[in-house]
Amino acid sequence: MKVTRIPKTSTKLLTFLGSVLLSVCSLSQAQTIIPSAPEVNAKGHILIDYTTGKVIAQSNADILLAPASLTKMMTSYIIGKELDSGNIKNEDVVKISEKAWAKNFPDSSKMFIEVGTEVPVSLLNQGIIVASGNDACVAMAEHIAGSEDAFAQLMNAHAEQLGMHSSFFENSHGLDSKEHKTTARDMATLAIALIRDVPNEYKLYSQKSFTYNNIKQYNRNSLLWDKSMNVDGLKTGHTSQAGYSLVTSATKGDMRLVSVVMGTESERARKVESKKLLNYGFRFFETYTPYKAGEKFVSDRVWMGDQKEVDLGIMVDTPITIPRGQRKNLQANFELDKQLTAPLQKGEVVGKLFLQLDGEDIAQYPLVTLQEVKEGGMLDKLMDYVKLQFVD
Repeated sequence: MKVTRIPKTSTKLLTFLGSVLLSVCSLSQAQTIIPSAPEVNAKGHILIDYTTGKVIAQSNADILLAPASLTKMMTSYIIGKELDSGNIKNEDVVKISEKAWAKNFPDSSKMFIEVGTEVPVSLLNQGIIVASGNDACVAMAEHIAGSEDAFAQLMNAHAEQLGMHSSFFENSHGLDSKEHKTTARDMATLAIALIRDVPNEYKLYSQKSFTYNNIKQYNRNSLLWDKSMNVDGLKTGHTSQAGYSLVTSATKGDMRLVSVVMGTESERARKVESKKLLNYGFRFFETYTPYKAGEKFVSDRVWMGDQKEVDLGIMVDTPITIPRGQRKNLQANFELDKQLTAPLQKGEVVGKLFLQLDGEDIAQYPLVTLQEVKEGGMLDKLMDYVKLQFVD
């Protein structure tokens, strides 16, 4: 990778151990051809790199749509948070109320729980994620918040906290309701939060079947059975108003993608359109980390210190999403805020690191010192003072 310093008056090319320099040959090579994102037959869709948050493809990602059972992702997210915080436990038993009774949901997905029975949280949780049970959602909503209305307030509070500013939840299960809306972008945000914040909860999303009360039900996410992809979750949704929707996450190598398709025409269509997006993302893009946290990026001159140079780097990893075949065209530029003068603390921000592709900034990070530099002795400081008089 080419590394360039950008001072205010001139540009200096630096090389360091492990850097890969662009050759004249590579500069003249044709750019990797990246086709346009595929057409997706859905009311709204989005494809995002989980690690970087980079949107790879989207259309109508911000229009309000009925989420149907995608709603259960938020119910599940709250359950995961409550379990992690110790407010509830998997072995807790929940007494099933009249409102949570399966008979209240005659024409929709359910776990088949019966009024007055006591069911462990762990089974209700599986009933929500694997069987998409509306009855199980109400039971858990009442267990956590006392009522479904109160639980809906929790859902909206979490949505706001996660940045899902377009979403509004009126129930825990997703059956059509006038103001119960979300967007493809918000569903992707929620999917990322589930994977990141409640990993133990997310593990349940790869479960292919669930048996309760001698009734075996299969996960409706048919991509879990697709051997051509490494799909490990998330959730399907369907109502007459919403159409057929699917939020999916899959991995390939170091890359994890999250796709959302909302409002397709059939179960098969939501699978086909989701797979189309995921294949496009994995085929033409990659997640690449040029620099790791704490790794030396470059050394630079320090004045008035007990050492002449200090290593500079970054405090976080630098994952980026780039077109496949473009690593050789990446450039790393850095700019110092001012001349480096001791004393300097370890981790002190002294400038910026820019990652560029084809001359455009694609990421920016604070550049920090990787060691402490103390003030030098009187003689060293005097010599540096004299030298500085001749430095432009």
